[in-house]
Amino acid sequence: MFKMRLSSSVFALLCLICEVVSIALFLRGFFPVPVKSSFSSKSKVSHFPAEPLTGSGVNSSKIPGALFRRVVIVLIDALREDFVFGSDGRRFMPYTRNVVERGSSHSFIAKARAPTVTMPRIKALTTGSIPGFIDVVMNLNSPALLEDNLIWQAKTAGKRIIFYGDDTWVRLFPKHFMEQDGTTSFFVSDYMEVDNNVTRHLDDTLKRDDWDILILHYLGLDHIGHISGPHSSLIGPKLMEMDDIIKKIHASLISKESEGTLPNLLVLCGDHGMSETGSHGGSSEPEINTPLVLISPAFRRKAEFEEPGVLEQVDLTPTLALGLGLPISQNSVGRLIPAVFEELSLREQLRFLQLNGHQLSRLLQDSNPTFHKEDGYELFRVAEKSHTSWMKLYVDGNTSEVLSNMGKKVLKQYLDALKAMSSALSKQLGKYDMYSMIMGMIFLLQVLGLLLLAMPEALSRDAIVDVPLAASLFSLPFYLLCLLGAALHVLICTSAGGLCYLCSLPWVLVFTAILLSSALMCALVAMAARRMPNSSSKTPTKGSDWTLSELDALLLVGTVGHTLSLGSSSFIEEEHQTWYFLLNTLCLAVFQDVCRKYFRERRHRGEEEEEGPLLPSTAEETFSSPSSFFPELGISAGSEKWLALATPLLTLTCCRLLRSLNQTGVQWAHLPDFGHWLNSGDHKMFLSVLAALSLALIFLLIQRHCSLVSKIALVLGLLGVYSYRAAVGNVLFPWQHSSRAVSKGTVEARFVYVFVLGILFTGVKDLLRAQLTSSAVDGGRLKSRGLWEVYSGVVLLVALLFRAHNLPTLACCLLIQTIMAQFIWKKLHYDAAQTTIMHYWFGQAFFYFQGNSNNIGTVDISVGFVGLESYVEAPAIILTVLSTYAGPLLWAFHLLCYLSSERDRAVMGLGHGSYCFALLRSIPAVFYVVLVIALRYHLFIWSVFSPKLLYEAMHTLVTTAVCLCFTFMDQDRSTRP
Repeated sequence: MFKMRLSSSVFALLCLICEVVSIALFLRGFFPVPVKSSFSSKSKVSHFPAEPLTGSGVNSSKIPGALFRRVVIVLIDALREDFVFGSDGRRFMPYTRNVVERGSSHSFIAKARAPTVTMPRIKALTTGSIPGFIDVVMNLNSPALLEDNLIWQAKTAGKRIIFYGDDTWVRLFPKHFMEQDGTTSFFVSDYMEVDNNVTRHLDDTLKRDDWDILILHYLGLDHIGHISGPHSSLIGPKLMEMDDIIKKIHASLISKESEGTLPNLLVLCGDHGMSETGSHGGSSEPEINTPLVLISPAFRRKAEFEEPGVLEQVDLTPTLALGLGLPISQNSVGRLIPAVFEELSLREQLRFLQLNGHQLSRLLQDSNPTFHKEDGYELFRVAEKSHTSWMKLYVDGNTSEVLSNMGKKVLKQYLDALKAMSSALSKQLGKYDMYSMIMGMIFLLQVLGLLLLAMPEALSRDAIVDVPLAASLFSLPFYLLCLLGAALHVLICTSAGGLCYLCSLPWVLVFTAILLSSALMCALVAMAARRMPNSSSKTPTKGSDWTLSELDALLLVGTVGHTLSLGSSSFIEEEHQTWYFLLNTLCLAVFQDVCRKYFRERRHRGEEEEEGPLLPSTAEETFSSPSSFFPELGISAGSEKWLALATPLLTLTCCRLLRSLNQTGVQWAHLPDFGHWLNSGDHKMFLSVLAALSLALIFLLIQRHCSLVSKIALVLGLLGVYSYRAAVGNVLFPWQHSSRAVSKGTVEARFVYVFVLGILFTGVKDLLRAQLTSSAVDGGRLKSRGLWEVYSGVVLLVALLFRAHNLPTLACCLLIQTIMAQFIWKKLHYDAAQTTIMHYWFGQAFFYFQGNSNNIGTVDISVGFVGLESYVEAPAIILTVLSTYAGPLLWAFHLLCYLSSERDRAVMGLGHGSYCFALLRSIPAVFYVVLVIALRYHLFIWSVFSPKLLYEAMHTLVTTAVCLCFTFMDQDRSTRP
């Protein structure tokens, strides 16, 4: 039988590539298109019903007249509700707070739905719909908004619109504004000019009378949050600046008021809030609670302060639409804000509520086949009948108390119906493409099956996997499966009406996918048959001598146990606790192994060394003794036992300290941690000392692997890192004053980039020279040295990207890697598979030690602009991914360097490591995809499970890149016949 022989590293890489494609297909089906009306045209006045009993007469106006002459919308990015309604509002926004408490205004806490990022929130504010979670990705490059929206309705009605601020609006609404000036929203290091570019137009615009709607989107507050968090000393001055702008606009609007004209309206709102770390994107209370303040002479003046009410952010859309005399966007799920219309007559209030209810009922009918069973729809029909009865009395001239009481009852019926219909539509976020989701899941299950069945061969001494191509491509079941797959595809596409993604692809691509799936299934069956016990054959299979040790059992149970724990939303939110527990358990298990080696089994040491494990220790290997590994510390060989005993305990201590540095997760994220204490202005000197010590330790730990030139570059680069942090105001030099003005640190960051590139160039040069060297010894030495050089360059880059208080995390990471490599992995003879799983566990734990979580709000996007003068998409994405996954990447890269340095003794280490990485990534990815399909209607599917799914997808992509590096280093094995 013809077989394709692949090295373990190439086999793992191909499996991961298939997984990445499968997950992409699954994501395309899972993230649905939000609920939208199937009507191709946008809402028009003619679509709305006449008022009951008026028919088509003169009093049957389709849309009541506008309530406001001009509207000014001041949208302050990342404005949390406590910045206005809390103590910060009283201190830093006194004018706004006074208007809220005593002025002619209405105040609300508007809840923004996840994802709390700018572009989806703008879409929600203008369309009234709830954007899909995939809009997080689209936020980077917003296309023009084609669905029905408030801006299009206003422009169509002849409203003159002026916009200044975030250029996301300009991309969403091209050619909609009479005048515009967009500023980039992604260059977060700038929090002054980005707002000055908006305010500089204000004086001139407020004096003019040639506009109807003015939209101002200020970004500075959001940028400050990304840079230094919501408790930064920069927050107060920025809020005071915004308060002055509100005062100026309000005074101008009041001066323009005149008898006989409609009043003006000033809207103060935020698109989203910010978390305690200053980021956003998730669904924590500080991220979703935003202030909404409506100020107008049309509202009654307050006698005393009233607690702000709570509403949905999308409720502003229909309110503004009818307030301006415009049709409500047909995809809006919002409901009118009753307080805005309470000064109107009862007839006008009922008319507005009828129009809102008619629009919601049409959307419900169009998006839900069982709409007639919805409580809200039935309530609306009852309210309409009651409205008709009330109108009969009203038209007849009845002025008794019965008319008033009946009108209030109809009003309540309308409000209840609107609430029920809006809630039903909000829950129905979209329609899943189940065909794409199931196909993606099937591919993932097939790949995982291949990985599991290939385990004995992939972890054997040959590290060669035989893939049975003949059974896959030249067998009758293969062709039958292809025919079955093609038939099912035609059946599904014809019955689905072409609504699924796979049905829209060219037949060549679809048939290729069917061929691949059929081949994988046949290969799975052939490999499974080969693994079945055959009593007539006494030939042992490769890898049959593999046994399960106590540590292997722990690693296996821990990995599977963590995967199963993801079935609960609470476990996903607090996943870091699972990894912390597993890491502590691993350290205790290693401590037990150390005790067994040095105390219980000393008499068998000679026998153990003669057995020749996969990664034995020899005196000739680089860094084979403590004195050679730590020459600067002068550690003698006699201290080896005590150093080995201390290593697990020191690791436990470091991990416990790092847990206190960054609170993560959901339940305890609001509690103060050591990182917050360090970042407060009163402790800047302590942070400066800690950052300097961390950088010094980083140099000591990685300089041992570098050439002299790279050591010099490393010293200068780390000095540049400290200088950058001093320039942006995080730390201080001894001669600096704490009140020194901060800068963007562009020059200092670029200074570091020069040395990063220099070190990376030196390492890559050695790697390329190793390919051209004929001597295996010289080639291996050059390759190992080149890898450590590249690793040092990556560490320097991560040090630049990490915030100052996170530098101890990087130092502890390097320290644990160093002591574990010398005193544990080498001395206890752990094989490549065990070492890889330990690296994977440490990488996962350090992902959370950095302050990350399964919430998108913890992604620090400010690192994407370090050293940049303007937003450049590719570098920004790469730097953000590198910073977010620095923990897993550094541990994976260390494993690559470590196994490469062991190459002379165990040439299969790289293949085993690559295979284990692929398997460890595949198990949770497959389990989570199956889980998401089962729980797709779960209450927390969008707030908890969806962000986790995006993290899993990105982690799989990162792991694929890691395995690509393993394959490159293992290329002589990859080309083995």
